[in-house]
Amino acid sequence: MTHSIAERIAEIRSQVPDSVRIVAVTKTVSVEAIRIAYAAGIRDFGENRISEAMEKQEQLQDLSDITWHLIGHIQSNKAIKAVQHFQWIHSVDSLKLAQRLDRLAQESDCQPQVCLQVKILTDPNKYGWTVSELLEDLAELNQCQQIQIKGLMTIPPLGLNHSETVSVFEQTSELAHKIQQQGWSNLEMKELS
Repeated sequence: MTHSIAERIAEIRSQVPDSVRIVAVTKTVSVEAIRIAYAAGIRDFGENRISEAMEKQEQLQDLSDITWHLIGHIQSNKAIKAVQHFQWIHSVDSLKLAQRLDRLAQESDCQPQVCLQVKILTDPNKYGWTVSELLEDLAELNQCQQIQIKGLMTIPPLGLNHSETVSVFEQTSELAHKIQQQGWSNLEMKELS
């Protein structure tokens, strides 16, 4: 049985609390499908390829209240486009990248909201800080003034069972709470991705 985009969105919304932001990942999805999701109430759209996202943004300029989320790894040569074309960047995976984005955002006079990518379990195939690396970098991250550090993002390793996957997300939430309790002025830690 095929469900329409609108029916699937309604079903998802019924399963999560209102406090959960639904980001529709639209990589490889047509502009027409994005318009259908928009008509069904979605306003947050995620892309992992900057150039593909920019093409879609150009075609969707009439939908001015869309929030664009970058969910993929950022190559350093595309960092300027990331800060200029996305309101959210979920994949800030190193201090060096955070500092570069902060500088570029200041030069571009924009304030993207970001999530810091953390590896709860060691996985050589994933980008991001280990927990200990992130904790060591907090003071320097707190110096970022232009990017708005809002929380943490994690991607569990492939091959985990359901309870192991849930544990990864629980540990990410606990880490965000721990960082928030430290009282950093520029590390909000209210968003989990």
